[in-house]
Amino acid sequence: MSTNNNMPQSYNDRASSTGEADVGVDPASGSFFSADYKRHEDLKAMLDSNKDNLKLEAMKRIIGMVAKGKDASDLFPAVVKNVVSKNIEVKKLVYVYLVRYAEEQQDLALLSISTFQRGLKDPNQLIRASALRVLSSIRVPVITPIMMLAIRESVTDMSPFVRKTAAHAIPKIYSLDPEQKEFCIEIIEKLLSDKTTLVIGSAVMAFEEVCPEKIDLIHKNYRKLCNLLVDVEEWGQLVIINMLTRYARTQFVNPNRYGEHMDNERFYESEHSSQEDQTPVTPEAPKSFTMDSDHRLLLRNTKPLLQSRNSSVVMAVAQLYHHVAPKTEVGAVAKPLVRLLRSHREIQSIVLSNIATMTTTRKSMFEPYLKSFFVRPMDPTLIKLIKLDILTNLATEASIGIILREFHTYVASSDREFVAATIQAIGRCASTISECTDTCMNGLVSLMSNRDEAVVAESVVVIKKLLQMAPAKHKDIIVHMAKLVEKITVAMARASILWLIGEYCERVPKIAPDVLRKMAKTFITETDIVKLQVLNLATKLYLTNPKQTHLLCQYVFNLAKYDQNYDIRDRARLLRQLALPNEKSGALAKHAKKIFLASKPAPVLESKFKG
Repeated sequence: MSTNNNMPQSYNDRASSTGEADVGVDPASGSFFSADYKRHEDLKAMLDSNKDNLKLEAMKRIIGMVAKGKDASDLFPAVVKNVVSKNIEVKKLVYVYLVRYAEEQQDLALLSISTFQRGLKDPNQLIRASALRVLSSIRVPVITPIMMLAIRESVTDMSPFVRKTAAHAIPKIYSLDPEQKEFCIEIIEKLLSDKTTLVIGSAVMAFEEVCPEKIDLIHKNYRKLCNLLVDVEEWGQLVIINMLTRYARTQFVNPNRYGEHMDNERFYESEHSSQEDQTPVTPEAPKSFTMDSDHRLLLRNTKPLLQSRNSSVVMAVAQLYHHVAPKTEVGAVAKPLVRLLRSHREIQSIVLSNIATMTTTRKSMFEPYLKSFFVRPMDPTLIKLIKLDILTNLATEASIGIILREFHTYVASSDREFVAATIQAIGRCASTISECTDTCMNGLVSLMSNRDEAVVAESVVVIKKLLQMAPAKHKDIIVHMAKLVEKITVAMARASILWLIGEYCERVPKIAPDVLRKMAKTFITETDIVKLQVLNLATKLYLTNPKQTHLLCQYVFNLAKYDQNYDIRDRARLLRQLALPNEKSGALAKHAKKIFLASKPAPVLESKFKG
């Protein structure tokens, strides 16, 4: 057979044919596995060249690496040398890089401080701002005086962009050296008096970070902040609105103080609010309210921001109206909040959580938009659960029919957690709207014949809570649940049925002993939570019907006495001494009936967003 001469040579063949191995390419050589093997050599060479176009290309590639999250810290010495470059584009990118790595490479950054100080005098505003940003990013207490001097000069800079950067540097210097708080407050006071929209948002942010308690700094700038609010950039608007919400709650009178049963004090009992600012309230206070003109100015100037494209701004304005607007005007935020439900899922969940909180106290706001909260098949479970809460909060006698029809379709969902929450929501509707209690109860009873055990179990738990509210009306349901105890396998549901039978055993005197007999047979195989309820049932039956259940009760106690779980053994020991007293039993045995058969308060079914 002839050999194929065109076949490629193997690595070993190539190495042997050349006579010597190429160490740089050899995978077995140590240099190949070294982390520093020719790393970024091309970029370093480009940065060291005399041509600006090569330096610019290198910096673009480095900033691209940083943006992708790759480590470029080993290039710091090569990059920092180019701070003195006369090319503006290169200089900008060098400062962007230095802001990122100045904190990590502090020693090298300190060697270039004189260069950064020269940058503060550069004719280009972007270079001045970048130099200040890098200087404030070097987290070394030694250079605090230099930073303070740079910030003081930048506050009076002609460029609003540089003044904005100075505002951002203040929290940095304060966190580095808290003793400079007085200096920071002095600078913040100057920045708050700035009339430029670019600066004012950053100034308020610095105020909130450094000295939020110095509310007197806001007094003289309050009207200016309200009037400039619409023109400030979005994130500045967010900071200002949150600050003004806090300001309004501490400095203005609650507009709903006479209309609702609310505190007759300020919104917050702030220790920082002065005595002169507080209006004394007497029992003879007039039942009318005249809003302060500054309070009205705030509400009027923030209302247009409900149409903002930034969902955070809309939420901030909604929060402000919720806390400081008269109840007749709060409804203005409902439609903008419903509009935000068309946004991304993350935004939806936050907005819905806030709406759920609002609906606990102001349900009439969102009643016209009831259908906007219906669950969609594509909604994630978290959003489904919040929507259920909102629908339950919005339920009234007029809308309960529509809501229950919706709930009926939700129960057929494949999402187990959502189905369980829906059944709980039906229970809440039944407890809050008395007109639909029977309808809800019948619906829950019908769910007990469902094929899905999880649905049956949740229905039993909810019915148990509802029966506690009116047990006399629903004796038939207790009987029906007693018959299901053998079929249901979910532990919590079995335990709930046993608790119900034990609690209302006097209403079903014929059925209760039979249930205990059946449970005694399966006691050993039951879960711990069910065993505890069997013990409770045995005790209550012995106290109410000792002739029929005395031996059965003793049998159950004997089984529990040797159980593997010490909780069950301890519970059996306690109950035996109370229910089956002997010479050694204490004084408590005389009061066993009062202890076990005392009437218990019905559970309160309410939204988790309430309070």
